[in-house]
Order: sequence, then C-alpha cells, then structure tokens
Amino acid sequence: MALPGEKAVTVTCEIAFAVSDKPAPAGTTADLRQGFAALPGLIWLDLYAPASGPTHDPYVQAGPAPAHLAMLAFGSMQTLAQAARTPPFTAGLARLSVTSCTAMRWLHSPIAGEASASPLLARCSYVVRYHRPADDEAAFVRQYLNDHPPLIGRLPGIRNVITYVPLPWRLSGGPPPADYLLGNEAIFDDAGAFNAAMASPVRHELRAHYRTLPRFTGRNTHFAMERMRLLG
Repeated sequence: MALPGEKAVTVTCEIAFAVSDKPAPAGTTADLRQGFAALPGLIWLDLYAPASGPTHDPYVQAGPAPAHLAMLAFGSMQTLAQAARTPPFTAGLARLSVTSCTAMRWLHSPIAGEASASPLLARCSYVVRYHRPADDEAAFVRQYLNDHPPLIGRLPGIRNVITYVPLPWRLSGGPPPADYLLGNEAIFDDAGAFNAAMASPVRHELRAHYRTLPRFTGRNTHFAMERMRLLG
C-alpha cells in the first residue's frame, strides 16, 4: 500500500528494549555496533533513545519511553529473514534486554512543498505506534496512509515523515513482534523545533483527522526520541 509521493520503500526490523526509569547501559551502543556490523544485507542501523530535552504534545502523554529502540534496515523481507538466522543476529539479541522484534515496511514520503523525500539527517523523532485492535484494520490503515502523512508533512519545521506497515513475520525462537497496527515518525532537528510544531495549528488539524479514522480501540503511543545512526 503506497503513500502519495512515496519515493523509498525498504524493510526494517524494530527491536524494542525494556522500559526503564534509568538510562540504558552505556555499552548498548558498542554492543549493537559490534553485534550487528557483520549482518549480511544490512543497509543501516539506527538507535533511538528517549529525548534528553523537555518535550510537550498537548494531546498525548504516553508515559516512559522504551529504554532504546534499534532499527535495522534491509532491502527485502527475504534479506531480513536470512540475516535473522545468522549467529551475529542471535548473539546480538542475547546480550540485550529485548521485549519485541517486529518487521515492517518503511515508507519515506516527502514533506509539504517538496517533490521527494529529504535525506534522513535530523535526529529528533516523534515515534508513534498504533496498537491493535481496530474495528476494521484494513480500512483504518488505508485511510491513514492516504490522508495522514501528507498532513504530518505540513508541521512547521518538520524534516521527514516515515510510515511503518507491519509485516507477518516472527523471529524463530526469539521475542515476539509488537502488536502494531501501524506506525509513523515525524522527524525534527531538535526538541525546540518539535515543541514549536506541537504548538502549531497543524497539530490540532492532525488530532481532528485522527478522530475521523475508522474506530480504533488499541493503544496509541507517542514517544519523543533521539535517533543516532550507528551503521550504514
């Protein structure tokens, strides 16, 4: 299911770490780099940590964010599945406190006024995940993909809009996939730019549009996080 103006599609594996009231161990970054650098077919590896600066969304307060999210990108589902069967992947997960491992299509769409998506350089990501169930999942996903990302792309100061569509895959013998229905990221330069966008009229338009989507009864989590490119 393509987004209007979509220019890039790949497959990501999101690895979520346990929620904690303490920072994750400093060695996590080194463990990820060393553990996953040898994965065949890996395009990039990004690490997300809770935002260090104060952030505010007038509509949602989702509570503590995961200690970390790791996002591994591959060119296809087959490439991800092959990499997940290798010793580096298994060993990498074994060293970390992982709660879920989820495969998703990664869709990068342009922001308002641009013909194509900009390079992914900004580091403040608003990580949003819609969790099952919805009354009509297919209708929810279809309407969301058609209408919501272009509206997100109108937020002032936004740099990138990414949408995630879960894929039916489970790591054999590993942690389960998250119960996502859909996900997105709105990416900004820093917490200040994020807060300004959340205070803008477009944020109110986004909330109004959310209320027009087919009935949705699952959790809807929003976490402001800082993204760092580790590999790729």
